[in-house]
Amino acid sequence: MDPVDLAFAGVARQAEMIAAGELSARDLLEVYLERIQRLDPMLNAFRVVFRERARLEADQADARRGAGATPAQRPLLGVPIAVKDDIEVAGEVTALGTNAYGDPAAADAEVVRRLREAGAVIIGKTNVPELCAWNFTETATWGATRNPWELQHTPGGSSGGTGAAVAAGLVGAGLGSDGAGSIRIPAAWCGLFGLKPQRGRVSMAPHAETWHGLSVRGAITRTVADSALMYDVISGTTSVDREHAPELQGSFRQAIATPPGKLRVALSTRVPPGVPSRVDAEAKRTTQELAELLRSLGHEVSERDPDYGPAAFPAVVLRYFRGLHDEAYSLAHPERLERRSRTLARLGGLIPSALLERSRAMEGQLRARINQVLEDNDVLLTPTTATPPPRIGRLEGRGGLWTVNDAATMVPHLGPFNVTGQPACSVPAGFDSEGLPRGAQLVGRPNAEATLLSLAAQIEAARPWAQQRPPLFS
Repeated sequence: MDPVDLAFAGVARQAEMIAAGELSARDLLEVYLERIQRLDPMLNAFRVVFRERARLEADQADARRGAGATPAQRPLLGVPIAVKDDIEVAGEVTALGTNAYGDPAAADAEVVRRLREAGAVIIGKTNVPELCAWNFTETATWGATRNPWELQHTPGGSSGGTGAAVAAGLVGAGLGSDGAGSIRIPAAWCGLFGLKPQRGRVSMAPHAETWHGLSVRGAITRTVADSALMYDVISGTTSVDREHAPELQGSFRQAIATPPGKLRVALSTRVPPGVPSRVDAEAKRTTQELAELLRSLGHEVSERDPDYGPAAFPAVVLRYFRGLHDEAYSLAHPERLERRSRTLARLGGLIPSALLERSRAMEGQLRARINQVLEDNDVLLTPTTATPPPRIGRLEGRGGLWTVNDAATMVPHLGPFNVTGQPACSVPAGFDSEGLPRGAQLVGRPNAEATLLSLAAQIEAARPWAQQRPPLFS
C-alpha cells in the first residue's frame, strides 16, 4: 500500500494488515515517524514523540506476531496510538498544556495500560490547551496547534492535538477526554468521528474522576470501525473509579455490524437556556442535511427540543470552574499558570463544596428532565458546534471570563450531556462554504453507545467521509 494511503487507513485496517503479515509494525511506525518529522512543524499536534521507545515497542510487536500472537489476544498489535497530554504515560510528565507540571508519571493510566495490553504502540503525547480548559488548543508554553484543513484555524480542544494528528494522517487514532465536548469538538472541526462514552465506561484511573464527574476518556478516529475497535480495547473500570457503567451486551464491533433498524430521531437546534449563543446558518444547514439523510435511510425524524430547564448550564459551569480549581492546585507549580487560568482557578475556589454537592445530588432529576425527549425517541440530533473553528489567536490575551463566555457561544449543545453522563458522538456532516469541516451530534439514551455506533456506521456507509483528506497532508 502507498505510504500515504497507509497513513490514512485507520487503526482497524492497520491491525488487520499486521495480523495477516501484510505489513510489519516497524514499517507502519516508520511511516508515521517520517510524516510527523516532516509535517508536524506545520501543525504542532504532538508535544512529545517517543521515537526510540516506540521503535522498541514496534519490534516487540513484530516478534509477538512471529511467535503466534492472534488478534483475539492482542487486537491492536503493532498499531501506533497517540495519547492526549492529560493522560498518564509512565516515565513522561503529564503537562496539561502548561509548564506547571511536576514529576513524570510513575505508571501508565489504566486506559494506556489496556492499549499496551492489546499490543498498541504508544507513539507520543498530543497538545492540549492549558488545564484542558478551552475548545481551542493554544498555550504560552507549547504554542498553537493548527487545523489540517485550514492552518489559520484551530482544530478545536481540548483534545485538539489528537484531532489534528488523526486528521493529518500522523497517527491512525488517539486518546482524548471530554469534559464539555473535548472529544466531539475536534472531531467536528477536523472531519473525524468522536464518541463520548457513557460515564463509567472507560476508566479514569489513577483518578477516581475528573472535574467532579464531568469528564470521560475516549477515542478520536477516522472511522466508526476504528472507534469500535478502540472502545472494545479501552472499556472497563477499576476499583479506583467512582463510576462503573453497566456491562454492554456484546462488543462494540458487533454493534457496528448490526443494522440499527428504524429509529425515531428528534432534531433540535435550540440552544439551552442561559448559554449566550446563536447557531449559525451553516450549522443548521449541515444538521438538516444529515436529518434528510436519516429520513432517506428509513428513520423517522421530527423536530423536538429537549427540556434542558434552567439548571443544565449552571450545572456545567459549577463542575467546570471547581474542576479547574482542583486541577490547578494539584499541580507542582500553580504559580506558573497563565493569567486567565489562574483567574478561573481562583473563581472555582469560591464555589462552596455544599453547592457543588447539591448540584450533583440533583443530577438524576436533570437527567430525567432532559431525557424526556428520548422516552419516545431513540436518538437526539443537534449540531456539534454552533460556529466554525475560530482563527488562531482570536482569544489571545483575553481574560478568563471573556474567554469562557466566547468559548461557550461556540459549543452550546455539548456540556449538558457531560452532566447527565450519557453517550453522545459527533459524525462528520460535510463542509461549510469556507471549506471547513462541520459535525452533527447524536445523543443516545444512557448506556446506549451500541445504538449510536450502529447508526453512525450506517451514516458512514451511506456518505463515506474517511477518504476525504486535508490537501496539504495527502
